[in-house]
Amino acid sequence: MQVTPLIWIITLAVTVLFFVYEFFAHVRKPHEPSIGESARWSAFYIGLALLFGVGIGMVSGWNFGGEYFAGYLTEKALSIDNLFVFLIVMSGFAVPKKYQQKVLMIGIVIALILRGGFIAIGAGLIENFSWIFYIFGALLLFLAYKQAFGSHESNPADGKFMQLVRRVLPVTDEYHGDRLTVKKGGTRFFTPMMLTIIAIGFVDLIFAVDSIPAIYGLTNEAYIVFTANAFALMGLRQLFFLIGGLLERLVYLAQGLAVILAFIGVKLVFHALHVNELSFINGGQPLLWVPEIPIWFSLVFIGATIAVATVASLMKTRGDGDKNDRHTVEGGLVATASNDQQETDQQSDDDLSSSARAPK
Repeated sequence: MQVTPLIWIITLAVTVLFFVYEFFAHVRKPHEPSIGESARWSAFYIGLALLFGVGIGMVSGWNFGGEYFAGYLTEKALSIDNLFVFLIVMSGFAVPKKYQQKVLMIGIVIALILRGGFIAIGAGLIENFSWIFYIFGALLLFLAYKQAFGSHESNPADGKFMQLVRRVLPVTDEYHGDRLTVKKGGTRFFTPMMLTIIAIGFVDLIFAVDSIPAIYGLTNEAYIVFTANAFALMGLRQLFFLIGGLLERLVYLAQGLAVILAFIGVKLVFHALHVNELSFINGGQPLLWVPEIPIWFSLVFIGATIAVATVASLMKTRGDGDKNDRHTVEGGLVATASNDQQETDQQSDDDLSSSARAPK
């Protein structure tokens, strides 16, 4: 696939412009987006991603188009898992609902920057060391095991990293709007909003470790890797508010992602054997009898796995009243901060009113 420097520059510029527009058009003024607003923008970004994939197929061939769609589906699924962790983090820090957009936007930008760095590193490694596919494959198999059998209940906000951050940085107990720092008594303090963003950035770093090797298992084209990641992250903010109440119903999401990561891990190992150069394996000769999994099969397998995991999750949680009563983004756990703040403000108003009515 031939991608000129000019195309790279245009792609990067358009990506930056999209995120700048997102910030100034939707995020700068704190508000809770409506379901309609979230649905329209989610549909727009998904449609744009699909059109881009069709364009790649028509211009560069449908093998590359298939690689893009397989990569986009994988990254979108991993991004939804990322959203679930964002939900846990913001719940842990009790981020008021009207400020969640800003946290999400900053988190998505951090994710794209980190993934961009990993994409560049991965491209360099693949270009010079074919044995890196063994490492990527083994890493994905390990991550698949962690997804399937690891704990998904821990809150990064309570982890050792954030405990260290709290010990190092002076932090206020309360939010000050959406400000990251505030000055008190001549001393600069960080707000819980800053801690939330630090935690989100840490989560982004962890997710980039499995995200980039996964898509490099589907394509060696850095341009496809970047654009699939960019489109998967675009509209993620709106998707959070659109399916926020649905996230906790995706009980088999981790298992579905584990199957996808394991499949791509096996695909990477097969490819590594097919282009083998390690002297202690087959005398440094490629194992040409090892099958190469075609991209059309990867696309069908990934799409089917996501569909099965989603349908099975919704069927299992259908009519589960207890799940519906749990705190979610639409009306629950993250909203408690806003509700508590309103109650505090109301109590303060009542106290002031009582003081004003009291006889002097």
